[in-house]
Amino acid sequence: MNSEKIYQIALTLVPKVGDVAAKKLIAYCGSAEAVFKETRKSLMMIPGIGSVMANSIVSQDLLSAAEFELRFMEQNQVKPVYFMDDDYPFRLKQCVDSPILLYVKGADVNLNAKRIISVVGTRKATDYGRGITEDIIQDLSRLDDVLVVSGLAYGIDVASHRACLKFNIPTLGVLAHGLDIIYPPMHDKISKAMQENGALLSDFISGTSPERENFPKRNRIIAGLSDATLVVEARKKGGALITAEMCLQCPAG
Repeated sequence: MNSEKIYQIALTLVPKVGDVAAKKLIAYCGSAEAVFKETRKSLMMIPGIGSVMANSIVSQDLLSAAEFELRFMEQNQVKPVYFMDDDYPFRLKQCVDSPILLYVKGADVNLNAKRIISVVGTRKATDYGRGITEDIIQDLSRLDDVLVVSGLAYGIDVASHRACLKFNIPTLGVLAHGLDIIYPPMHDKISKAMQENGALLSDFISGTSPERENFPKRNRIIAGLSDATLVVEARKKGGALITAEMCLQCPAG
């Protein structure tokens, strides 16, 4: 079993440690494994690392949970992509809060394709919106090395994934939960088809349910992965416009 991967997973499980703090810990200590081998006193000397984080790290309790997750990944062909790996998406890496670890399931999709477009929109799409989405995806199919990203939600999201399957474009579904489930459940069939010429991606471990607070995190990945984000029909205060706003915060989006 890959010990460094266990430490990388464990670092994402430390209470109150987000991706920014995790990168700071790695920068100070040298690696995820080195973080867990530091003393409590040394960890407390790192700016922004308080007693709660330090105690969680030195307790080592998170390593068994990380081992369980790695076994799940091995059994379900889930590929971990660490933020220092060569195949980590370089566009996403430019975002200060980019995840230190991504979980990818499906074909060997290129997360650094020449052209990456995110397509998002309302969950209550009209026939017109779905038609426009298909027309745009068809136009994209004339280009080389294209990846279309969306969130596998109802409406415009799933319309874009379906159009990609129709026109043979690799498509990536970014999820707001672990890769052990599909939400909404009715998209299970299309999610399997997507994995033949694309993939599913999440920064959540298995067993994570699609809680409301997870969706903005999902949206930031959709925004950060892409060169541009296309919004097709959206409510004034919907998730699609949140994703569009996040594009302005990530240099590549």
